[in-house]
Amino acid sequence: MTTPLICLVIIAVMPYIYAGIGAYYRSQLPGGIDNKHPRQQISQLQGFGARAYAAQQNAWEALAVFIVAILVAHLRHAPETQTSLFAGLFVVARIFHGFFYIKNLDLLRSLAFAAGLVCVISILWVSW
Repeated sequence: MTTPLICLVIIAVMPYIYAGIGAYYRSQLPGGIDNKHPRQQISQLQGFGARAYAAQQNAWEALAVFIVAILVAHLRHAPETQTSLFAGLFVVARIFHGFFYIKNLDLLRSLAFAAGLVCVISILWVSW
């Protein structure tokens, strides 16, 4: 089950990438990054910075669901070809989701979210 586990690592790294993008925008605020009150400072972000933070939060949420799906597939000895396909498609959907989130393309973001959800459901389906 190598490919799904690689996909899991990629999905686990994505929130940190969005955090880095958000940190850039936090550094642009007066006084730079406020590490003593980061949540208060995050609430001051607007535009790209605020959406990068929202994408980060959504990436954490998606990670939890994806972990469950991959764990179930692994424990149930799901067909690796199908699991790998859906895991790879999930990664692609989540990359597009984050991009669309930051760019404020709400309809495309929702479609990417739905595509990722279908992938997770498909992984669970082939694990049945």
